[in-house]
Amino acid sequence: MATIGLDKLFYAPITEDGSGNETYGTPVQLAKAISCDLSVELNEATLFADDGQAEIVKEFKSGTLSLGIDDIGQSVAAALVGATVDDNGVLISGGEDAARPVAIGFRARKANGKYKYYWLYRVLFGIPATNLATKGDSITFSTPTIEGTISRRNKVDASNKHPWKAEITEDGTNDTIVNAWYNAVYEPTYGGN
Repeated sequence: MATIGLDKLFYAPITEDGSGNETYGTPVQLAKAISCDLSVELNEATLFADDGQAEIVKEFKSGTLSLGIDDIGQSVAAALVGATVDDNGVLISGGEDAARPVAIGFRARKANGKYKYYWLYRVLFGIPATNLATKGDSITFSTPTIEGTISRRNKVDASNKHPWKAEITEDGTNDTIVNAWYNAVYEPTYGGN
């Protein structure tokens, strides 16, 4: 079913242990969402045998997330791209800034009024693009766009896989999961764990 909306854009900071396994912090609202473009790149291999295709394998390699947002605040910029806020409250971007990965959550409204919820487990953002224009005869909004690279998380789940995305569509049978979606980054469960 088609989607007709986008809102509730959150991020959760990631801390890593000595092995690189992620622990997610409490989700925080990133900004008001305007647009979200998600594209995925796959590793692909084809095995030919007996003069034809015998095996085809397609696996997640990475993805790109481009977010159009209403504004990016100083604390969010510092959390996403490694900028700092000085003692006077001025956001300072330096050549040595290093972005830190975060989890990104959002939801999309479907035509039937229900929502599809998402968590991207590991996104590393670049410096936000800034588009500015002088005021003319009509009002034109200038809003930032921030682009990040999606990768699978380092920590394996209970099925011994490295997930990169979680999504669920609201259908009335999963209200407990949907109602808690922004309380914490969703952790997959299998076999009663």
